[in-house]
This record gives sequence, structure tokens and C-alpha cells, in this order.
Amino acid sequence: MNPLFKQLMGQASRLTLAGDLGTATAAIQDALARSGMPRPYTEAPVRPDLDVIDVVAREVIQPSETQPQPQPQPQPMSKDRPQDPAGRFLSATHRDAIGTLDYKLYVPPGYTGQPLPLVVMLHGCTQNPDDFAAGTGMNEAALAEGFFVLYPAQSQQANAQRCWNWFKHNHQQRDRGEPAMIANMTRVVMKQYGIDPGQVYVAGLSAGGAMAAILGEAYPDLFMAVGVHSGLPVGSARDVSSALMAMKNGAPRPASKRAASAPTIVFHGDRDTTVHPVNGDLLMADLPDGTVMDQEQARSANGHAYTRRQHRDGEGRVVAEQWVVHGSAHAWSGGRTQGSYTDARGPDATQEMLRFFKRHACPAKH
Repeated sequence: MNPLFKQLMGQASRLTLAGDLGTATAAIQDALARSGMPRPYTEAPVRPDLDVIDVVAREVIQPSETQPQPQPQPQPMSKDRPQDPAGRFLSATHRDAIGTLDYKLYVPPGYTGQPLPLVVMLHGCTQNPDDFAAGTGMNEAALAEGFFVLYPAQSQQANAQRCWNWFKHNHQQRDRGEPAMIANMTRVVMKQYGIDPGQVYVAGLSAGGAMAAILGEAYPDLFMAVGVHSGLPVGSARDVSSALMAMKNGAPRPASKRAASAPTIVFHGDRDTTVHPVNGDLLMADLPDGTVMDQEQARSANGHAYTRRQHRDGEGRVVAEQWVVHGSAHAWSGGRTQGSYTDARGPDATQEMLRFFKRHACPAKH
């Protein structure tokens, strides 16, 4: 038997026993394709670009998914207009030449047309904007500090479990696939609301974290800084089988340095059995020459100990930051129990990412 075929079929058997039938089917399809054997007929063939690359999480049903999506209008509101003291959470749809994506947009109550920051938040598999907003508490932070939050929503048509397709080669480059749609959506919202172009950031969890890393490399002119939580480095996979390997054992070390990326802050639990924690280390692999590291170890007020590493360039500027949360699994550190994939015991990833983002605002773009 072909060794690769045997290996992939072994993966499929383990996934089936674990109850992950979607990924098991994908592994079988991949094994058959690589072996040259014909694929068995099914009434609904599984497309490789619809594969499940994550674990199942509790879903929060988004009412807007069953209703027409109104487009938000540019709204430099009058100061005399009554405002919702909690801000507004709008549902809308973005369409361009590449495709269509629904999204939700948090508008802070103090917005009257002035240029404000924007944070783009990319959910993990099986999540949606409502779930991700609830779990990270990002809207509450935006209410307190006065910024917009954009939540693109992956569709089940693009991926059966709403995973961003970070592991497919056609979704890993500038001006192609999902990175291009998210970037285009971001530009549309920036134009509609007069967003400060020097304070636009992107963050994500798991599959969303992997896609955030791609956006940071593909669009460093658009995103001033990036937050990757429990994600993987750019180019860590090209298909389903290599994605499973990277998640289980860590991505292969790059043969050469990749293109410069936006400044990046990484969070990863060292008990993560879904995405191997070594992927957090690999996200730090392409730092500029001459970078030096400062390290501290401490314990969060909520319980988990952590190691924090700051990487500084030759002029002393922090260009990257890595948080290893000891004892935490595949979950947003310091998150809220109202959402899935959260661990309230860790340091607050939301607040630490916002701190890092503010440090990398670009005044020249104001």
C-alpha cells in the first residue's frame, strides 16, 4: 500500500472514531486523490475547499442569517440625534467581484462623523459574529474606548463549518480569495464611516487567527497591527492533509524568511490540543534581523500563569509580542462565558491586543 495513502487513511480512521466525520471524509477524499484511485460517489460530494479544519464549538444562532441583510449607510450622525447608549450592532452584506460575505459592525455611541479606529475580528470554526463578540468582549471594549468593530461572517457555502479557508493556496495571497474580500470589506467600511486609516487592525481566533496572519502579511499597508490567537503562521498548509499535520505537530519551519508583516501579537495556550502551541513560536520566526527579546513570567489575576515575550528592533520599538498562557487550551484568553472557545482564567487577550494595537497606530496616515 502507498505509504502516504496508508497514513491519510489512518488519519481518517482516527477522526471517525473521534466523531469528526466532516474532516474524516475530507481525509479519505484526499487520500484517494493522491493515490489515483477513483473517489466513491456520494449524493453530496465533499469539496476540498469546504473541509472542516477545527473542532466543533457551541453555536449561537444569528437571527440575521434567516433575514434579508440591510446595508449600513454612511452615518456621520448629528450631535442632536438621540443615540443608543450601548452603541449599535448592525448586520449587512458585502459584495464584490470575488464573492459575498455577510458581516456585523459595532458602531460606538459617541460616533458623530469623527475618524475613529477600526478592529476587524475573525471568528473561529463553527462560530459567528454574535458568538465571537460575546466571547471576546470586544464590543464592550469598543463602547468604553470609542472604536468600531467589524466582524466578517464566513458562510456555510464557503466552508461547511464556517472555517476561514486559511489552508488553501488560493486564500493565502493579496488580491485573491477570502483575504481580498475581507480587505475590500474593510475599505468599504472605512470609506462609509470615515475610519482613521492609521488605526485599522485585525485579530482572529484559530482559523480566524490563521487568516489574520495572512492579512497582516498580504496587507501591511491596510492593517497597522495583527492579533493571532491560537492560530498558525502563513504558508503552514496548502491542503487538508498538510493542515491537519500543522495543527497536530506544528507547521514546518520555513526554508527562508517570508515577506515583512504588520506588527503582530500572539496568544496561545500551552495545553492546546487543537492547534499545537509550537505554531505560536513559529509566528515569531520571521522577525527582522537584530531583534532582541525581553521575557517576563507572571500570573493573571484570574488564575493562569503566563510567559510574555517582547521583541524589539534596533531602535527599541516593540515589533512583536508573544503570550504563552500556561494551562489554557484552545480558547480566547480572559474571554467571557457567554461565547464559545473562551477561558476566563487567563490574561485578557482583548485588552492586551488593544494595548498593542494602540502602540502601532500610524500618525502619518491621519
